[in-house]
Amino acid sequence: MAASKPVEAAVVAAAAPSSGSGVGGGGTAGPGTGGLPRWQLALAVGAPLLLGAGAIYLWSRQQRRRESRGRGDASGLKRNSERKTPEGRASPAPGSGHPEGPGAHLDMNSLDRAQAAKNKGNKYFKAGKYEQAIQCYTEAISLCPTEKNVDLSTFYQNRAAAFEQLQKWKEVAQDCTKAVELNPKYVKALFRRAKAHEKLDNKKECLEDVTAVCILEGFQNQQSMLLADKVLKLLGKEKAKEKYKNREPLMPSPQFIKSYFSSFTDDIISQPMLKGEKSDEDKDKEGEALEVKENSGYLKAKQYMEEENYDKIISECSKEIDAEGKYMAEALLLRATFYLLIGNANAAKPDLDKVISLKEANVKLRANALIKRGSMYMQQQQPLLSTQDFNMAADIDPQNADVYHHRGQLKILLDQVEEAVADFDECIRLRPESALAQAQKCFALYRQAYTGNNSSQIQAAMKGFEEVIKKFPRCAEGYALYAQALTDQQQFGKADEMYDKCIDLEPDNATTYVHKGLLQLQWKQDLDRGLELISKAIEIDNKCDFAYETMGTIEVQRGNMEKAIDMFNKAINLAKSEMEMAHLYSLCDVTSCPDRSCKEIMD
Repeated sequence: MAASKPVEAAVVAAAAPSSGSGVGGGGTAGPGTGGLPRWQLALAVGAPLLLGAGAIYLWSRQQRRRESRGRGDASGLKRNSERKTPEGRASPAPGSGHPEGPGAHLDMNSLDRAQAAKNKGNKYFKAGKYEQAIQCYTEAISLCPTEKNVDLSTFYQNRAAAFEQLQKWKEVAQDCTKAVELNPKYVKALFRRAKAHEKLDNKKECLEDVTAVCILEGFQNQQSMLLADKVLKLLGKEKAKEKYKNREPLMPSPQFIKSYFSSFTDDIISQPMLKGEKSDEDKDKEGEALEVKENSGYLKAKQYMEEENYDKIISECSKEIDAEGKYMAEALLLRATFYLLIGNANAAKPDLDKVISLKEANVKLRANALIKRGSMYMQQQQPLLSTQDFNMAADIDPQNADVYHHRGQLKILLDQVEEAVADFDECIRLRPESALAQAQKCFALYRQAYTGNNSSQIQAAMKGFEEVIKKFPRCAEGYALYAQALTDQQQFGKADEMYDKCIDLEPDNATTYVHKGLLQLQWKQDLDRGLELISKAIEIDNKCDFAYETMGTIEVQRGNMEKAIDMFNKAINLAKSEMEMAHLYSLCDVTSCPDRSCKEIMD
């Protein structure tokens, strides 16, 4: 497992490992940036005239703490009652006062009559008589002097509210458009039009309107933020479905693949070739490429693994499977694993299903297939199927440490921390030298203490991290997880030191540089240093999607929207799952929105 990968991503990694960007793409912007979804972070910092990047990071950290303590929905966001009722006047706008001078008396009489018609309409509206209300608002519109922009916008917005109750969405959108043309910062009209566009399946237009609302409200209204989140996900899913279906399979970097296989200790297919699988001549050729003594596609694939020639593995496994050879079960599992690595879960599942159903196959092969299928289900947001597979793996191979290790990670994702700790304990009992399991147990205990706001337990968990890195000074993951906990505790200097330890141990691990870069943003708001570290990650691994995504987020904060979109598109092409691709498309969409929305509300 990659040293800098957060434990929340580990169970997903078993199916289609991400480069550390979190579970299924719905995670936060990275360690230390808080619980604010990444689209909201990008959107917020994409409106620098309204909110600065530093304020956003502060707000997001506070929000994360509230959510972690079970108060995320109860505080920090203003809960407006649903915008259904008509109103007396619109949002204030410059020049909305009544004019003085010749003709003012006549205008006031016309305006008074319009206001009276509106008030009558409001009474009908409250009584549920929407058709009569519409007639009154129409009369108010016809009576209102054309220069009374704010009053006229109110009448259009009120009529739109009545149309909304009749579910006449086209009319709602039209009237709200009139209202916004008259008063560009009219939040009620913008939000009502956003909801109408949602009903009309105009997702792009809906997103533009709700983006403007979020900006005008300073990201303090949960209702508008939830709609933005919903629409972004729908847009992302639509685009990702088509893109993912036609994507070219892409093999991850060798470093990434090796890190992935290192998360398993009882995985037969990732073990070095056995002596019986090599020819006598090869046994004497140390340092030279091995030649297998049998005409076996599977053994040839294993040889390619040792040579890091990963692109040929799937085809060699297919030869073994087609020939129904001696290593058919192993070939099915190895092929499925590489299908997962290139992000082709649809091709992987039949192979995993077959291995699991082969009763005569080695039990460790079947258990490993269950772990990988269970992780795949979790990535696809099917936790019940995932749990079933992990439990079945424990039933058929109760002495397999990998089962408990990966199930423990699943339990963390499901917020079942006590069960996670029990699984890590069992993994440690079976493999006392498992530094990774001990580090992740500490992280589980820390998370439990942190969410429960238990200071004494937090201190105990932090002490546990110290003991782990002292006992296992070569375990890079221990330093990485400790760094995340330190970041939560705002011990930024020490967290930075822990990431440096990771880099010393694994200098070719790109995700460590990404996390260290993210730390610079929260700690010092140092965008240049953060960008430098992310660039280093890409230099190490130009297939690190997490690095491109994070760089895109930084470019948003720097105001370089075109560069940000380019980075997000590069990450999209490297995404290992449809769900992660959908998330990245959401980032692209939200990045392109602030300019359009700001222009509309600033005009």
